[in-house]
Amino acid sequence: MANEKVKAISYPVVNASGEKVGTMKLAGEVFGVEVHEDVLHQAVVTYLANRRQATSKTKDRSEVSGGGKKPWRQKGTGRARAGSSRSPIWVGGGVVFGPTGEQNYKLSMNKKAHALALRSALSLKVKEKAFIVIDEALEVEPKTKEAANLLKTIGATGKVLLISDDNKNLLLATQNLPNVQRVSQDNVAVYDLLNADQIVIEKATLVAFTGGLR
Repeated sequence: MANEKVKAISYPVVNASGEKVGTMKLAGEVFGVEVHEDVLHQAVVTYLANRRQATSKTKDRSEVSGGGKKPWRQKGTGRARAGSSRSPIWVGGGVVFGPTGEQNYKLSMNKKAHALALRSALSLKVKEKAFIVIDEALEVEPKTKEAANLLKTIGATGKVLLISDDNKNLLLATQNLPNVQRVSQDNVAVYDLLNADQIVIEKATLVAFTGGLR
C-alpha cells in the first residue's frame, strides 16, 4: 500500500559542478513504494485526454452551402427521388454524426489513485537514478547558453524535467531549450515524470515537494 511505512532511501546530492557533496534521505512512503503500472496507465490516459482540444468540426446538412433546389422532379425520371444535394448520401453533402467542435474528452481520476500513481512514478525514477538533486539554488544568468552548459555539467541529458518555483533566472535561461520542460513543484504530472530522462530539482524544493505527498 502507498501509505505503508517504508525504509527511507539514501540518495546522492550534487553541486552545480556535478560533484557529489552528500546524501539526503528520501521518504520511503513516497519514493520507495511498489510501482503500480495500472494506475500509472490510468494517470497518463487521464492527463492526455484532459489536454485534448475539441478542434475537429464537420458540417451537417443544414450547414452545407447550396442544395436549395430539388435536383430533379419527383417522378418520371427513372432515378431515385432526391430532395437536396445537401443529403448525406451525396458527395459534398452534410455529414451525419460528425464532430461538432463541442466534444468533451475530459476524464477524472480518484484522488487516492492519482496520489498512488504519482508515488509510483517517483519511485520508478528513483530506482532508475533519474533524479539529479542539487544541494543549493542554481546560480545562472538568464542566458540559454549558460543554462545548456550547466545542465551538461550536472549530467542532465536527453529529455529534462526541471522542477523549480523561485529560481527565475534558471527558468528564463532554459525556456528556449527544446529538451527542457519546466514545472513548479505543485504542478508535477505523472506523465511529465515518466516522459523525462532526467529530473533536475534543488534539495530545498524536493523537501517541500515531498511534504505535500505525505
